[in-house]
Amino acid sequence: MSRGEVVRWLLLLVVLGSLPGCGGLRQGDAALPKAASEKKLALLGHTIQVGAFVELDNAVRLMQKLDSLGLDAYYYRHASGLYKVRFGDFSSRKEAEARAVQLRKAGVIEAFYLVAPGEFAAARYRHYQDGALRKMLVSTAEGFIGIPYEWGGESAETGFDCSGLAMTIYKLNGLNLPRNSAAQFQAGSPVRREDLAPGDLVFFATNGNAEVSHVGIYTGDGKFIHAPKKGDAIRQSSLRNGYFDGCYMGARTYLGKDG
Repeated sequence: MSRGEVVRWLLLLVVLGSLPGCGGLRQGDAALPKAASEKKLALLGHTIQVGAFVELDNAVRLMQKLDSLGLDAYYYRHASGLYKVRFGDFSSRKEAEARAVQLRKAGVIEAFYLVAPGEFAAARYRHYQDGALRKMLVSTAEGFIGIPYEWGGESAETGFDCSGLAMTIYKLNGLNLPRNSAAQFQAGSPVRREDLAPGDLVFFATNGNAEVSHVGIYTGDGKFIHAPKKGDAIRQSSLRNGYFDGCYMGARTYLGKDG
């Protein structure tokens, strides 16, 4: 190969390396220490539940209103098929009820229900050895499959973003997972890809750099559930997919060995 051809190939590699995408970004596993300190999430306190909507848009609008008040709300689809909204992490029932009554008087919400910490799966199953809490996390995630990707997070441009979905799944089970993917990545204990267990979170760099920008909840057998992009429905994908395999940045667990 002539010197000119070598130069052209080098330039081509530089250009390809600068394009957005995932190629060559996979890391995480190789950088993991042999033994990492175990981290666990705090259990969620009392939570306020409001709404029972047939239309998802109505739940989203209420969630946006609550978010504008700094209440970090999230929606989910109840077993009845209705969409409901939850928010808050109150240390006592009295505190949660006072806040709910205040919001009702202000016309922000109507009827409400207070969810006690003991009602969450995390309180019931966290120390069981059979992985019951992990099964509940996966079951909750599966309940979101097919729901249209709607805004409910930090930016109107991002839709019900991937980190919002992960946060919601964990909070619905009583675990106080942070809101954004970077914070979620920092909050958990590193886990090797071959050691992934259902309920762990898997992280990706989808913006063409080496920073975490996407997250999904691992369901087993190399698959995960995530909110792909605005306009798409929440779905299940495979870590073996070439795109996600190339984007893979690592995984985190929040439950410990007894989760």
